[in-house]
Amino acid sequence: QVQLAESGGGSVQAGGSLRLSCAASGNIYGSNCMGWFRQPPGKEREGVAATSLGDGVSYYADSVLGRAIISHDNAKNTLYLQMNSLKPDDTAMYYCAARRGGGNCFRNILPGDFSYWGQGTQVTVSS
Repeated sequence: QVQLAESGGGSVQAGGSLRLSCAASGNIYGSNCMGWFRQPPGKEREGVAATSLGDGVSYYADSVLGRAIISHDNAKNTLYLQMNSLKPDDTAMYYCAARRGGGNCFRNILPGDFSYWGQGTQVTVSS
């Protein structure tokens, strides 16, 4: 069983930054692809960024390209998402996820490809 616990969300003004963290525990070692998703109020969950832990290749949604950096600390078994130049449209519940199996991440970051999910952390950006 894999457990994922997000932290780091909060309220911030437009133009500000946040760093989200996702601590992984359990049998995570078989998962090579981890990602961040978000779900704005009343909308579907969407992929934000994903990274293959083995080679570090990362993919980003167009909406955050140039403003977000996904990274992973192997020693701490923690996934991060640094978000800069935040906009009100970034307001959402942010979720960490891991895909079962050792394959690399796909360019299209789809919720259905991920098996393990955290509880989420809220990010609110005010104008």
